[in-house]
Amino acid sequence: MSEPDHRAVSTTALSKRFGHQLAVDGIDLAVPSGAVYGFLGPNGSGKTTTIRMLLGLIAPTSGSLTLLGAPLERLGTSLPEVGALVEGPAFHLYLSGRANLRRLDAADRTADPRSASRRIDEALDRVGLLAAADKRYRAYSLGMRQRLAIAAALLTPKRLLVLDEPTNGLDPQGTREVRHLVSSLADDGTTVLVSSHLLSEVEQVCTHVGVMHVGHLVAQGPVASIRAGSAPVARIEVDRPDAAAGIMAELGVTEVRTVHGAALGELGPVPPEKVVAACVHAGLAVTGFRVERPSLEDTFVALTGEGFDVSG
Repeated sequence: MSEPDHRAVSTTALSKRFGHQLAVDGIDLAVPSGAVYGFLGPNGSGKTTTIRMLLGLIAPTSGSLTLLGAPLERLGTSLPEVGALVEGPAFHLYLSGRANLRRLDAADRTADPRSASRRIDEALDRVGLLAAADKRYRAYSLGMRQRLAIAAALLTPKRLLVLDEPTNGLDPQGTREVRHLVSSLADDGTTVLVSSHLLSEVEQVCTHVGVMHVGHLVAQGPVASIRAGSAPVARIEVDRPDAAAGIMAELGVTEVRTVHGAALGELGPVPPEKVVAACVHAGLAVTGFRVERPSLEDTFVALTGEGFDVSG
């Protein structure tokens, strides 16, 4: 069955209540097939609760969801095509990477035992662990452990991969390893939904994002479109920042402020060259000027009014 509107994940007014607490409040997720969708949110935003509903781990209080073309009431038909890493990997320390995967594969009733050895080696090779397949898990680095967990999710062919904080606790090298793996999976056509607190990493690998805040989905769409919703900021470096700030305000620049040696403000419709010309005409010594496009983190803070926290 093909996905409606070419979406791997689609929800309508999806909500979850725990007692008097409304953890997720009527969200409409739209994850396009083939996308790498970054699911962002500060602590307590409802992000992990949403992921649990998508995977059938908890039932929604109200609303509907469709996963790989299957509605909520037939979710079991689509789950064999979904790989997931939620709350970190759990493996036997004394077993090798290959032996751990063999145990997991044997427990999967949908997996063909006749092809187990081939599929296990293919999964290990896919995540770059084939050379370390017979090394005991306790000797694996954090990055290797996360990659083994992703290999476990790929033992049978998957059309959708859901990763909840896959780089949590990793060093920069481990983070790069997981990022490159996600990119390669997406290149092969797998849809990846990844929640992460590393906004710079999300910006590098994700094609789409959704931002959660206090149970609400406050923004969603292609990364470029989300960033475009935040105004570019002009930064002019001058000998008298206070005077430059006054000139910018007179020109119609908004959110004007000063930092050491510079004045900043949101340009809006004001041409950037007009700011420079006005400051020079006023006799200010201009030593630098640039227009700074907002990062995904800047946009996140503008949407939620707070910084980012690692959990959610």
